[in-house]
Amino acid sequence: MYGAIAANKRNTLLIMAVFIAIIAAIGYVVSLYFGNTSISLYVIAGAAVYALIQYYAATKLALSMTGAKEIEKRDNPRLYRIVENLSITMGMPMPKVYVIEDQAPNAFATGRDPKHAVVAATTGIMEIMNDTELEAVMAHEMGHVQNYDIRVSMMAFGLVSAIGVLSDLVMHMLFFGNNDNRNIPPYFYIIAIVMVILAPIMAAIIQTAISRQREYLADATGAMTTRHPEGLASALEKLQQYGRPMKNQSTSTAHLFFSNPLKKGFLSGLFSTHPPLEDRIARLRKNADKF
Repeated sequence: MYGAIAANKRNTLLIMAVFIAIIAAIGYVVSLYFGNTSISLYVIAGAAVYALIQYYAATKLALSMTGAKEIEKRDNPRLYRIVENLSITMGMPMPKVYVIEDQAPNAFATGRDPKHAVVAATTGIMEIMNDTELEAVMAHEMGHVQNYDIRVSMMAFGLVSAIGVLSDLVMHMLFFGNNDNRNIPPYFYIIAIVMVILAPIMAAIIQTAISRQREYLADATGAMTTRHPEGLASALEKLQQYGRPMKNQSTSTAHLFFSNPLKKGFLSGLFSTHPPLEDRIARLRKNADKF
């Protein structure tokens, strides 16, 4: 487990490198367009600054997009005490606790690190889960905090946003820019269009792969914390029965949640940031004696 947490931290650098390589490729297209290769350096620097801003602003943005409201212990003693007890058990700082008024059963964690963490639960998940199941769900979310998944998720969120903005700018430049005074070969446009279309897709695939592996790790962390993997398996089974899309759903924040908050469809399944519920349940029960 500790090796997996350390690997998560190391993988942060790898993720950054892959995303920056994609951004550099887009920057190279821009530099060819203007006939000045040094422009690619400015593109990379600009994208890095944008991603950094997104990284620090992402938590507030995610809370705003989901409609989450911060609570104190008196507002919801049941949820607050569960999170408080888990914090003590895991030896972690107490995160801020939020509630989302939504009948869709779900929960999420976000933040830059354990000292700046946030955990949230919907009213729907608190209604259908008993105490053991709700504790298991929040242990999973606290696992994301402990494993520094929240940091990787915020970095990925910022870099995916930067790639999307850059791709839009390049497309606008190619179709609406003033090209009269530039000797640009026709094949350049084909290469550029293919690149700016593929870049966001590649970024989404990388983000999806990262998120799926971290869901399995958070399940394992939650099961080890509570020493009761069946509680989490039972919670996941209830999601199979009662799960539904959230009212305030967004692809940009979907990877933060306990289960996929989006409406089911072909593309949402293809790029789902969460492994199938049945796979997560099977893994928990297969490894129950190891927790």
